Amino acid sequence: MPEGPTLAELGETELIRRLGSFAPRGQFGDDAALLGPALLSPNGGGGLQLVLNTDVLVEDVHFSAATMDARDVGWRAAAANLSDLAAMGCVDAVGITVGLVAPGHTPWAWVEGAYAGLTELLGAHGGVLLGGDCSGGRQRLLAITALGRLQEGRGGPIRRGDGQPGDQLVCTGAHGLSRLGLALLRGEALPALAPAEQERAINAHRRPVPRFDAVAALGASQPGALSWRVAGCDSSDGLAAAAACLAVASGCTALLERESLPLAPELEGLAVSEDWCLWGGEDFELVLALEPAWAAALEERLPGARCIGHLDALQAEGPLIWSGGGGAIPPPSAGFQHFS
Repeated sequence: MPEGPTLAELGETELIRRLGSFAPRGQFGDDAALLGPALLSPNGGGGLQLVLNTDVLVEDVHFSAATMDARDVGWRAAAANLSDLAAMGCVDAVGITVGLVAPGHTPWAWVEGAYAGLTELLGAHGGVLLGGDCSGGRQRLLAITALGRLQEGRGGPIRRGDGQPGDQLVCTGAHGLSRLGLALLRGEALPALAPAEQERAINAHRRPVPRFDAVAALGASQPGALSWRVAGCDSSDGLAAAAACLAVASGCTALLERESLPLAPELEGLAVSEDWCLWGGEDFELVLALEPAWAAALEERLPGARCIGHLDALQAEGPLIWSGGGGAIPPPSAGFQHFS
């Protein structure tokens, strides 16, 4: 009996699509799973909505001893999960569980450092360690499940597929700084940077911040005449990938404005600045599709937020193009791919 394609042949997007057939319709379509009343109580009553997300960080795939210590690994692992909660509309986290796999020769000091880092992140941005499990294995990994709560009485969930033509695309901060930090840690050839610039870049890579504050600003800036309809996701896979993801889920095309890209100031003058801004990844900002009046209000309220383009009806060039007839925006050939 043929075994079918390998995971490398399928790619991450098709794998997730296929796995989604084992869950309720639409359950795998966003940054995290939305647990509504029907899943939380036998009779479907009550109005509480919880958000659930699981992420796996694998040594030599998502982190390495060459670029960060154990404490940074723990912080970053927890931050990645909490970022997905923010991308779904949560303003804080309830807590996380951690599944640890490590070879038997792993020093306790590494494990202690990783858990210290993740609890430090929780102390700064909300949530507690709820439990977990551990097992021996050939390489170290942290499998984290995070639980968040939507704000009651205002706001609502953020779904990738809720965008519409005419929505403005707003990102909550600069991009490319984490990729610059990784380049510095790897010793890649770069023009000279001031010590403060190097420190900011390395910290952006090792210690990302989940943007719960942006979700709070989103709710506070909602115009009274508009109902809650927000499409969004985080930019952990890159700014351009996030915009394309929203476009595909919403049945639209995303048009980006080259002159409005949220380029991190530290990248000014680098030949790779635009590429790292679009595709560098791991900036953990939010990319949102909003009605124009709401987008303008959010830009005014949230420092660093800016409009980078808009959604339009699906166009033949594909889901991601430059505005003003600039053509399709192709992904870089060297971009990260799961299972490759």
